[in-house]
Amino acid sequence: MPVFTVDQLRRLGTDVLTAAGATPGEASVVAEELASANLVGHDSHGVMRLMQYVEFIQNGHIMPGRQPEVIREGAAFLVVDAHFSFGQVAATWTLDRLRRKARDCGAADAFIRNCNHVGRLGSYTEKAADEGFAALMSVNAPGPGQVAPFGSMERRMGTNPISLAAPGNNGAIVLDMTTSATAEGKLRVAHQSGVMVPEGWIIDGAGNPSINPGDYYATPNGCILPLGGALAHKGFGLSVMVDIFSGILSGSGVGRTDLPRGANGVWMQLMDIEQIVGREDYDRWMKTYEEHIKSAKKRPEVEAILFPGEMERTMQARREESGIAIPDETWRQITELAGSLDVSLPSVS
Repeated sequence: MPVFTVDQLRRLGTDVLTAAGATPGEASVVAEELASANLVGHDSHGVMRLMQYVEFIQNGHIMPGRQPEVIREGAAFLVVDAHFSFGQVAATWTLDRLRRKARDCGAADAFIRNCNHVGRLGSYTEKAADEGFAALMSVNAPGPGQVAPFGSMERRMGTNPISLAAPGNNGAIVLDMTTSATAEGKLRVAHQSGVMVPEGWIIDGAGNPSINPGDYYATPNGCILPLGGALAHKGFGLSVMVDIFSGILSGSGVGRTDLPRGANGVWMQLMDIEQIVGREDYDRWMKTYEEHIKSAKKRPEVEAILFPGEMERTMQARREESGIAIPDETWRQITELAGSLDVSLPSVS
């Protein structure tokens, strides 16, 4: 597999998206989010998305140059119409305005409709946590779904991820998870890498359990399962609530057939820790909490107890030193895409 630096991936993303019709500002924001996802080990939300985004631009699903617009607003909330601009651009734009409201009111919410794929949610909540907020973000898929509701064998829901983040003593504590057994992008990575996936992630088109990611993309389509295995009704329940809060409250909708895969309805919430509890008390309790959790007696096969977000920081340090490997099939597709857009590729190592 070819290996690149994060700077090379940023430049690649910027060049490809600009050649496909994005403004330089839009391309820079999106490329940063993609490369950062690769850097922390979430390759499913990294540069492999370039093919999808360029296809969406060409099909008119992503509309470069359109500006997000506030369509409803109060002291502690805002509703934004992204007008099908880049999701990362709309989410970054909205988060900036939400910060100001949360500073003014102590807590505030934002909802985004008509939004394209926003990328890795933990990127946004972590940035907010680093600025002294406790943050929540979730997105639904109002359009064609990937996930079978509990007990069914037909796609009806999105992977409906949710992220929560808060400041910690050694970096933000960041939970970023789908309410499904896996993100679709992880199936794509496995499929392009030629590897099987764990049991309990998917079923094939006949409703049978499968470990072959190709069964998800076959005809008839397979489905991703809700999170939880034998207790998947819990993941399904979480997904239902994400549809309500991120889809219905945002006005983005649910169960739509007029939107492409990748469309998102978004809910964000920020809480200003200093105003709500006081940062000094918060940090003191967080130190006590982290020590309490990490001092628990470990099982024999466990080296360390890790908080959410620690694995990503470890991966970031490793990839900053050794580089970011891109699966051969992903790189083949990127090479083909770059050639079609007359974009020069970084040297392969």
